[in-house]
Amino acid sequence: MKMNNKLIDQFIDFYWLSTGASQNTLSAYRSDLNIFSKWLNEIPFKSVNKKLVQDYFSFRKESNLSAASQSRILTCLHSFFQYLIDNQLINNDPTDQMNYPKLDKKLPVFLNIQEVEKLMDTPNIKSIFGQRDRAMLELLYSCGLRVSELINLSFHNINLKDEFVRVHGKGNKERILPLGEIAIDYLAEYEKNSRPTLLKNSQCDSYFLSNRGSAMSRQNFFYIIKNYASLAEIDKPISPHSLRHAFATHLVQKGADLRSVQLMLGHSDISSTQLYTHIQNAQLKIQHQKHHPRG
Repeated sequence: MKMNNKLIDQFIDFYWLSTGASQNTLSAYRSDLNIFSKWLNEIPFKSVNKKLVQDYFSFRKESNLSAASQSRILTCLHSFFQYLIDNQLINNDPTDQMNYPKLDKKLPVFLNIQEVEKLMDTPNIKSIFGQRDRAMLELLYSCGLRVSELINLSFHNINLKDEFVRVHGKGNKERILPLGEIAIDYLAEYEKNSRPTLLKNSQCDSYFLSNRGSAMSRQNFFYIIKNYASLAEIDKPISPHSLRHAFATHLVQKGADLRSVQLMLGHSDISSTQLYTHIQNAQLKIQHQKHHPRG
């Protein structure tokens, strides 16, 4: 078991250095490998064969593990065993030629323009926290940021004078995004009134701050946006990612080309961006069925 734990640590370090994977991905992979190692019950990774891996997935399926989670675990195990092969610790990859589970193509929940406006109007911008929250929501929607990109912004990443934000996305890839006029106005108010108060004479380079004057956490912002969605009476399962989906969907609906949307979202593959044309087509179908006399 100690050897298994050592190999997991070595692999996670290698994977981070070679891919620049996010901490969320690294944590998920470490958890997947730890659970697999515990299930092996003292069997060393070097002795794992294809039958054992298949038995493990049968075991996990019994706990109603989603197809997406199964797919992630298989990807993790495949990368791990390839690492062991590259380091001459094993000769064969026991996950080789294993089939990935078929994923359901579910369209993400997104907000229409009216719902976005209702959400934006919910924070009380006369309060310090309301100013901060409105600025965060506006920036998220203006640039289509991932929540991790939003909360990891430093003060020097935002340039209101030249109207851009510098973002470090997945794999630490940098992209520079234009800021919309409305977002600039609320960010300027946040910088002038809210942020200095939240900073409380302390030192913190993070752009968005919590009530303690430290960096806003992912979990805290998740609860903030859920609360505003409830207050705005938006009857949809909302998360920070919903505004990223809304950003891309509304751009496509207004005629933006997919390549531009891909660059703004930071997608490495345009197939990920094509999802938003599917959303647009689904919306058109709904409108046709609802309003056409023969729909």
